[in-house]
Amino acid sequence: MINNSHHDSTFYFSPLFLLILFIMITAYLVVTICLHQKEKRWPIIRFCLWLLGLACIGLALVGPIADQAHHHFLFHMIGHILLGMLAPLLLVLARPMTLLFNILPVKYARRLTTVLKSWPFMVLSDPIVTAVLNIGGLVVLYMTELFSLMHENIILASLIHLHMFLAGYAFTFSILCKDPTAHKRSFTYRAIVLILAIAAHGVLSKYIYAHPPLGVSQKDAELGAMLMYYGGDVIDLVLIYFLCQEWYRVRGRRQEIYKKTSYYLKG
Repeated sequence: MINNSHHDSTFYFSPLFLLILFIMITAYLVVTICLHQKEKRWPIIRFCLWLLGLACIGLALVGPIADQAHHHFLFHMIGHILLGMLAPLLLVLARPMTLLFNILPVKYARRLTTVLKSWPFMVLSDPIVTAVLNIGGLVVLYMTELFSLMHENIILASLIHLHMFLAGYAFTFSILCKDPTAHKRSFTYRAIVLILAIAAHGVLSKYIYAHPPLGVSQKDAELGAMLMYYGGDVIDLVLIYFLCQEWYRVRGRRQEIYKKTSYYLKG
């Protein structure tokens, strides 16, 4: 059983939070409609991914899952999977930055490009940095008293949830690079970091299984750890699929160029 002394306080944040989600959904939809009116193609599937991603955030922070997360570690871990892994994956695949570049005037698009080329973005888009922020944050949360403290302080809990999402999004973005980025790392580099991150996530889940966080029963910790392990594996497989898909496309283009070059040289 988890301490839930700040449980009732979360109610006051719910309306504002849901309003923010609604604005984000509406903004994406409006921009998509504007692009279609300008006869610019934008796959509707990306809006669906955006909608599902924000729905995952909503489910993790408001409603039955969020309520039960204050009582049971299993539901807390469901929230972790939704907020820190699935939502970031869906939102990255929705390519919000690409959508923004398509609608911005050239003047503002250039300014945004300058910001994205800056050194802070270079650091925060490096897979090793994002992996440390992502996995390292989970290590600190579950292997210290921080997990127990977050259930006693609504501000601390909000900051932890915010970090969980942002770190998950940054890591997913740095691995898949679906949106434009001036600091894209090589396939090999990203693949190695992803493998190491998956291994670290698995090791942490096994540690939680054997050593429950403060205030969590052994049985509850075992259930949550198993969900973290197997649920994380499912999402990691999707990450691997999209990363390998990129490699396959690049390699396919290179082979096509090589064949054409060989043909002309022989001719």
